[in-house]
Amino acid sequence: MTVPPPLTVAVAQTTPVPADVEANVRDHARTVQRAGASGARLCVFPELSLTGYELAAIAKAPGLMAVTSDDGRLDPIRDACSATGVTALVGAPLRTPKGLQLATLVIGPTGDHGDSYGKMHLHGAERDIFVPGREHRILELDGWRLGLAVCYDAAVPEHADEVHAAGADAYVVSALYCAGEEHRLAEQTSRAAALGMWVVLAQFVGTTGPFQAIGRSGVWQPGGATASQLTDSLPGLAIVRLAR
Repeated sequence: MTVPPPLTVAVAQTTPVPADVEANVRDHARTVQRAGASGARLCVFPELSLTGYELAAIAKAPGLMAVTSDDGRLDPIRDACSATGVTALVGAPLRTPKGLQLATLVIGPTGDHGDSYGKMHLHGAERDIFVPGREHRILELDGWRLGLAVCYDAAVPEHADEVHAAGADAYVVSALYCAGEEHRLAEQTSRAAALGMWVVLAQFVGTTGPFQAIGRSGVWQPGGATASQLTDSLPGLAIVRLAR
C-alpha cells in the first residue's frame, strides 16, 4: 500500500457574527486565505459556522439563514479556495431535496461545490428544525481518507467506529462544546484517536446563540497525544501536518 504524503490541515476556531451569513462568509474567506498562506490543504470550520449556533433565528427565517450548495453568497469562500488550493469544510443549515440539514459543506480547491455531509445524530432542539443525514461521508484528499462528523455525531461511539471501518485516516469534527462540557471534548477526541485515527476538531470560542463555547479546538494524533490545541479564550488557526 502506498503511503500518502503528509497532509497539512488548518483548524479554524471562530466567534461568529450571529445569524449573519454574509459577514461570516467574508471572515471564512479571509481565514481560508490565511490557511493557504500557511501551506494548508484543508481548512475546517465549526458546526453552523456561517450562522453561529442560532437555532431560533434559523427556525424563524430558514429562507434567509439556510444556503444551497450553489448559493451565490458562498462565492467569496469559493474564490479563496480557488486562489489557494485549499478545501474548506464549512458549517451551515443546508436546503436539500430531503429537507433542511445541519451540514458540513465541502468547497473544493477549485471552488467546486455540491458535496456535503448532513449531521446524522441530531441533538435536542435540532430535531425540531433539521432532518438527519443518512450516510457517512469519507472525503478523499491527497491520498488521505477523512471521515466527517458534526458535534453530537462524535458522542455516538458507533459513528467513529463506522467511519474507522470505512478506512478513514482521520476523524474530522465540526463542533460546539459549551461551558461545563470539557469532559465531552476530551472523551470524544480520545475515543476516535484510540481507534488509530488522527482527530481534527474545530469549534467556537466566545458566545454563540445561548451558549458560551469553550474553544480548545485542535488536532490529536492516533493514540490521543495532542499535536496542537488552541486556547479557551481567543479565535485562532491551528496548523498541523498529519503524517502516516
